[in-house]
Amino acid sequence: MTDDRPIGEDDLQAYVDARLAAERRGAVESYLQAHPETAAQVRSYREQREALRARLASKAAEPIPSRLRIAHLAAERRRGMARRLVALAAALAWLALGGVLGWSAHDWAGGNAAGSETLAVANHALAAHRIFAVEVAHPVEVTAAQEQHLVQWLSKRLGRPLHAPDLTAFGFRLIGGRLLPAGAEPAAQFMYENRDGQRVTLYIQAGDGEETGFRLAQEAGVAAFSWVGHGFAYAISAGLDRDRLLALAEAVYRELEQAPQRPARTSQ
Repeated sequence: MTDDRPIGEDDLQAYVDARLAAERRGAVESYLQAHPETAAQVRSYREQREALRARLASKAAEPIPSRLRIAHLAAERRRGMARRLVALAAALAWLALGGVLGWSAHDWAGGNAAGSETLAVANHALAAHRIFAVEVAHPVEVTAAQEQHLVQWLSKRLGRPLHAPDLTAFGFRLIGGRLLPAGAEPAAQFMYENRDGQRVTLYIQAGDGEETGFRLAQEAGVAAFSWVGHGFAYAISAGLDRDRLLALAEAVYRELEQAPQRPARTSQ
């Protein structure tokens, strides 16, 4: 039977991941033949996937991070047997795969829910970056001169303690941040700048989704690596090449991994 449903972004991502059923794969291939621009985009997705695999292959031999060990996952999910079983299954699956893509790999093998969450966060982060990174007079609401106040204010609004990572080792200094809307919820943006005037933004949104690896999104010359962990969804965005941005994302991840574990979200 012919699958006549419209072809969407989820279909294209699943096609790149080789996760489509035969009938749906045929529909996507026919669509790509009729839409050369989309076909070129899919080829770009595949090239990005292989580049990330090659870049992160060395991490396959690294120890599994503590946040992904079975004991830690089980402790985080004591609220119900169902969540605990899901966590154990996820950890066992990770062990069986041998960490093929590493803890910071692109979440190509993740579930649709996790992929959708990171994709949504990346889209929000990219939009916010494009709007505020070009601002001259008012790129931030609160400047880095009031960093303690900025972090405390955004932590209160998101209901969990935040941390502004230090990126000076990469030539980027914090210039400030702002509060952003994320649907009906608040989100935070920290902005960094180097001597050449290039800007990087870190987007943070509170949430309780399953932890994911990095996912790359690109739009209008701006790229973003997004991931979920420790009760937050993150995305770091910039008009930088993929390797430089990935190095920044890894540095942010490592620093946040060492920060105290986030408590459950409090009411605002």
